[in-house]
Amino acid sequence: MIKVDVVGGGLSGFSTAISLKRHCRNINVVVHEKHKRIGYNHEGRRCGEAHSVEGEWKKWKPQGKSVFNEIRVVETVVGDKKYVMYRKPGTSCILNRQEFICQLAREAERLGVEIWTGDKIHSLEDLQGEYIVDATGCPSTIKRELHLLHGITGMTYQQTLEESNYFISDTVKIIFMETPGYYWIFPRDPDRREINLGVGIIGKTSDNLKGMLEAFKKQHDIRGKINYVTGGLIPAGLQKPLKYDNVLFVGDAGVGTFPLTGQGIYRALISGEIAGKAIALGFPEKYPFLIKKMFIKWDILGKSFVYMNQVLKEVSGKMVLTVLQCLLNLQYKKIL
Repeated sequence: MIKVDVVGGGLSGFSTAISLKRHCRNINVVVHEKHKRIGYNHEGRRCGEAHSVEGEWKKWKPQGKSVFNEIRVVETVVGDKKYVMYRKPGTSCILNRQEFICQLAREAERLGVEIWTGDKIHSLEDLQGEYIVDATGCPSTIKRELHLLHGITGMTYQQTLEESNYFISDTVKIIFMETPGYYWIFPRDPDRREINLGVGIIGKTSDNLKGMLEAFKKQHDIRGKINYVTGGLIPAGLQKPLKYDNVLFVGDAGVGTFPLTGQGIYRALISGEIAGKAIALGFPEKYPFLIKKMFIKWDILGKSFVYMNQVLKEVSGKMVLTVLQCLLNLQYKKIL
């Protein structure tokens, strides 16, 4: 019987485990989670909690308490222009990310996956599986051990505010800056009238993100009691290699986030689905090809925009916004 070790009990780790078992019930799958609790630990709640449930990722549908709010409107502000996307009912939501991880864990256990909590993997030598799936996030602990560098990364800082005057249950707002970065306002727990308010910068930065966010709050008169702070390193786009020897990299360790907006949940889920299927059906060597086929178009577009920004911002920040407006004109209904 083939054994697969999945390192990391998060979104991509459990989507991999579920995919492995769905495609071959005879595979021995072990998920190694360093925390004592699944989901409800400090790594189970990160910046990203917006999720889309349509197209190729509709199979990963959050249920019950895994959903805080259904999103019907996405507002994107670029310079002096606002773009609005109206989402179809049931296609977009704000996750209770910790509960969603628990939902995936329950499904994995139902399929026969072993989940070992409080099991921190210190080295690849600790693992005995024929295949290893790295779902440890960014920075990847396994890539660090193998001396493999990450690609483009960025930094985020987010505050969760309760009893906020800016809580709108069905609306997500994204405000782009003249530098390669953006602010976001997401509605979280409606019982507490919570919002997730954050800032992200793509590429290397020495900016004080906390100071930037506080200035943004003051400028827009956003109020509320801070009850949670998170953030850190985010990978922008594919993080090569996607496979190294018998190790497959999923989630932030492999496919990263969408370079333009930092969205990574669906990428994490789909990368796990593809990795699990590739191993279970006997073609793990095709995993990098399948991932590139899925994501390369937007990866090239997003990374090109990031590189272009690094050049344009030295000339004029307004040029950065002009380029972004051209991209968004292709997708959004513009509100003058």
